[in-house]
Amino acid sequence: MELIYTILDFIDKGGWVLWVIGAVLFLMWTFIIERYWYIYGEFPKLARIKIAEWDARDDTLSWRAHRIRDYWVSEARESLNARLLLIKTLIAVCPLLGLLGTVTGMIDVFDTMSGQGSGSARQMAGGIFKATIPTMAGMVAALSGLFVSNRLEQAAFVKSHQFADSLPHH
Repeated sequence: MELIYTILDFIDKGGWVLWVIGAVLFLMWTFIIERYWYIYGEFPKLARIKIAEWDARDDTLSWRAHRIRDYWVSEARESLNARLLLIKTLIAVCPLLGLLGTVTGMIDVFDTMSGQGSGSARQMAGGIFKATIPTMAGMVAALSGLFVSNRLEQAAFVKSHQFADSLPHH
C-alpha cells in the first residue's frame, strides 16, 4: 500500500503527463513481453513444422522449391520483426512526452509567478523541481525499453538466420 501512495504522490507532483507516460510505458512493455513470448515460445514451434515440411519434400532444388523457401524465410523474418518498429517508436515518444510535461510545468510556474507578482527564488526552484519530473520519468521509461528492444531485434535477426540455415537444398 505504501508503494501505491508513493507512486500516486510522484504522479501528483509531475502532473497529467506522467499518466500518459505511464500508459505508453504499459503499452511498450506489453508489446515487449508479447515479442519475447513469440520469439522464444511460438516461433520455434512454427519453425519446426516448416523444417519438417521442407525435409519431407522430394524436390528442394527446383526454381519452385527456391521460391517456396524464400517465401517461408521472408514470412518468418516478417513475423519475427513484427511490432519491433512500434516498440522503438514508443521508446522514442517517452522522452518527448517528458519534455512536453516539463514545458507545460514551466508555463504553469511562470503563470503562477506572474499572477502573484513575486519573483521568489524559492518559489521558482520548487516549480522547476516539479516541472522537471516528467522529463526524468520519460527518460527512465525510454531507457527501460531501449536495452530490451535491442536484445529483441538481435534475437529476431539470429532466429531468422537460423531458420534460413535450417532449410538446406538437398
